[in-house]
Amino acid sequence: MESELLRIFNEDHQPIGVATRAEIHEKGYWHETFHYWLMEKKQGIDYIFLQLRSPKKKDYPQLLDITAAGHLLANETVEDGIREVKEEIGLSVHMEELKSLGILKYSVKMDPLLDNELAHVFLHQKNVPFDSFVLQEEEVAGIYRIKFTDFSALWRDQKEYIPMQGFEVENGEKNFFEKSVGKEQFVPHDQSFYAALINKIQQELK
Repeated sequence: MESELLRIFNEDHQPIGVATRAEIHEKGYWHETFHYWLMEKKQGIDYIFLQLRSPKKKDYPQLLDITAAGHLLANETVEDGIREVKEEIGLSVHMEELKSLGILKYSVKMDPLLDNELAHVFLHQKNVPFDSFVLQEEEVAGIYRIKFTDFSALWRDQKEYIPMQGFEVENGEKNFFEKSVGKEQFVPHDQSFYAALINKIQQELK
């Protein structure tokens, strides 16, 4: 995986070449990713789904993250990124079901990782029961859902902890949990990234 080739860009999103994933994260080159956010509405309440990263992951193990996401390889289009949804969480979705939220630029610096991403962000609004998820266990340990109002309040510093419900897979079995979580349980995307994401989603929910 570290030897995969990805396109690299300058900050104006102009391509400047190709590099390995390892080199990209070592030197902080800008590169493209695909972000899939799943939301559902139940009894008038909007929920957002997050994945719990596998404890086997090299980066950010056992932290909450985007519903499904991945890097775009050098020979892939943005549309090809949808493969990540099936691979990671077992849902079959099509691009025409998704709403583009545009490109979000963000950086994460956690020594020795320098992660500068141009994220193509998509929203999928569909009611999906927990039983529908089939997880790629080396990548994803669980799926949780959070009220979008709580998710928004957390990242706007209006709440310190918020409730979530979902499941984790252990030895092939789903175990369901209700937990209270704070920012420290999330992958440390910059707060401005979460704020921009929330604003874009709110515009779609109007």
